Amino acid sequence: MPLDDPDWLDRMYNNRARVPEHPEYFARWATESAAVRAANPEWMGLPYGDGVNETLDVFRAAESDAPVLVFIHGGYWRSLDKSDHSFIARAFTERGVCVVVPNYALCPGTVEQPVTIPGIALQMVKALAWTSRHVAEHGGDPARITVAGHSAGGHLAAMVLACDWQSLGLPARTVRNALSISGLFDLEPLMFTPSLQGALRLNEADVRRASPALWPAPDSGALYSVVGGNESEEFLRHNALIRDAWGAQTVPVCEALPGLDHFSIVDALANPDHRLHQLSMELLQAT
Repeated sequence: MPLDDPDWLDRMYNNRARVPEHPEYFARWATESAAVRAANPEWMGLPYGDGVNETLDVFRAAESDAPVLVFIHGGYWRSLDKSDHSFIARAFTERGVCVVVPNYALCPGTVEQPVTIPGIALQMVKALAWTSRHVAEHGGDPARITVAGHSAGGHLAAMVLACDWQSLGLPARTVRNALSISGLFDLEPLMFTPSLQGALRLNEADVRRASPALWPAPDSGALYSVVGGNESEEFLRHNALIRDAWGAQTVPVCEALPGLDHFSIVDALANPDHRLHQLSMELLQAT
């Protein structure tokens, strides 16, 4: 891995350059998401804290005591919004799943309030704590929470699976399972990637604190890790890395899904006929 080759790093990590049609994805996601929110306006923008962007949306299932999917959006911790991803909820609520979509502050923040990746991870801990304590009020079963995330969100999904929830006064398995989609598990290369350096402002201490591949495997729970087969060699490496680090018992599914790029893989999650959606339902229905 040539960390001293900035051109190579950008080829590996600049997904918008790798998928020139990405604006079409973003526009369609926004349109479809607005329609889903318009049909479910009651529980939008609920506060899970009082910090920057600490709100979430809840999409109820028809029945009570539903399994809960918390979806964490991507955007390299520096862009996009929960409102861009509401469209994911429909396929799940129609199958009896309560969906929670949290927001978080974006890097780099401001001089007065800088935003770091470890800080965003702590925001997701707060969002999951809120979900554990309040989702029953919205028809969800707090004992059946699965977290899924895309890209930066895939990284955060792994982080919260490994959280010590008991230290926060919550059940040890507050997060029962997790699904990482195109996740990043060793942040060191991002320190040197030109298109990311200015926003992320990573340092060695942040890399050590916020690289799941450097952590011990969680004591419980399963992580399914998937990546698009058409993604860069580095994203394919990250996908394999987390299984190497945490072991096949913790990461029983580690797959490159054929024909998918960094953005089409999000559509696959929302497609009930796709293996990725079926993997997510498998986690949600696990006992």
